[in-house]
Amino acid sequence: MARPRKPLLSTDRIVAAARALVDAEGLGAVSTRRLAAELGVSGPSLYNHFRTKDQILEAVADSVSAQVDLSMFEDGRDWRTALHDWAVSYREALRDHPNIVPVLARGPGRRPAGLRLADVVFGAMVEAGWPPAQATSIGALMRYFIMGSALGSFAGGFVDDETAYDPADYPHLGQAHLLAERQKKIDERAFETGLSALLDGLTRQYEQLGRTV
Repeated sequence: MARPRKPLLSTDRIVAAARALVDAEGLGAVSTRRLAAELGVSGPSLYNHFRTKDQILEAVADSVSAQVDLSMFEDGRDWRTALHDWAVSYREALRDHPNIVPVLARGPGRRPAGLRLADVVFGAMVEAGWPPAQATSIGALMRYFIMGSALGSFAGGFVDDETAYDPADYPHLGQAHLLAERQKKIDERAFETGLSALLDGLTRQYEQLGRTV
């Protein structure tokens, strides 16, 4: 009986393994030696697909960008609704893979999915009537806001210990020890509050241009 063949090494397999490592242990866990061990191959075989660790991390980052839904810019939704829905989808992708955010924050570079994301958002804003310079600023602003929200949890930054917040020192933090257990709800509400405020401001600017949403 023939022995089962090992799955062929591919770019997708390498990226999936690297993404799992980043998700579980952070960027520092990724190395060609570690990936080779995870994939059951020799280290040099990885070099047929990626020359450096940085190239692997760039590919992982792009695989996360590819998870962001862009259909809202192509199905007739107005620009404000599209930006909102895109921001929610983008944050969900980053929330699932927070450890790769520092790589994504460098910008799209040459990453295909990242470039498509930037191209679609910019094109949709210009098509909606925003001047190109402002459309560029909107794309940047949204990216700052979304990535910032994914870098850490406000609620998760407080410890579940009532004695850590002495009223004598912190008179307004008497309930801060309760925040950690409500982390997801608080962070989602904060994100929606900030996103709505941001879009309200953009809507006022849009109206000053003599346009309607």
